Amino acid sequence: MCMTMQTEGTSVRRDYKSRMFTMIFKDKKELLQLYNAVGQRDYDDPELLTINTLENAIYMSMQNDLSFIIDSRLSLYEHQSTYNPNLPLRFLLYLSELCEGLITGKNVYGTKLIQIPAPKFIVFYNGKEERPEREVIKLSDAYMVQDEEVSLELLVDVLNINAGYNKELIKACKTLGDYSEYVYRVRKYAEEMVIGDAVDRTIDECIREDILREFLEKNRAEARAMSIYEYDQEEHIR
Repeated sequence: MCMTMQTEGTSVRRDYKSRMFTMIFKDKKELLQLYNAVGQRDYDDPELLTINTLENAIYMSMQNDLSFIIDSRLSLYEHQSTYNPNLPLRFLLYLSELCEGLITGKNVYGTKLIQIPAPKFIVFYNGKEERPEREVIKLSDAYMVQDEEVSLELLVDVLNINAGYNKELIKACKTLGDYSEYVYRVRKYAEEMVIGDAVDRTIDECIREDILREFLEKNRAEARAMSIYEYDQEEHIR
């Protein structure tokens, strides 16, 4: 069922297909820049990327943000404005679904080893809650019994992209830094004016100051709607 939320006369879908982070980085050129920055690599051909995001796969009302393959590696990226300790479990669900698609037509019961891309799980965090610059959260933290030897583990790297954190990463990927600055301004202005006006002010400023300028000029209406919804959703979760 599609639910809507009314905000200052604007109807915003609660099942919005793409969040702003996803919409920005589903562009292969931007995604490759982000991948290079995270992994300190220097690929220059966006067509090397194969994007396989689970755009319509929803688990407990959650959706995979970005997943892609390059150089036999499967990267799963999520953006979070609210810290969530269940991310390793969510990534496990996403990975299972992705692998099912990757091995379609192959015999998992056969004697030949089926190779799959090596997975990497990254979260870009820019919430209000104070968090470390970098942290690793583990699937095993959720186990009811904490044994010394773990048969199944999944590690998630959480990168804080708030102002002042991970400066080298932000420097290496301008678009990520621009996105972080955009979100910061929306929150800041929302403390002194209604959210719609805060978003409009932020968009106008960012276009003038060459912060996500091309994206905002091209997608202003959709970016505005997503920003209002995401801000209200963030407050609701908190």
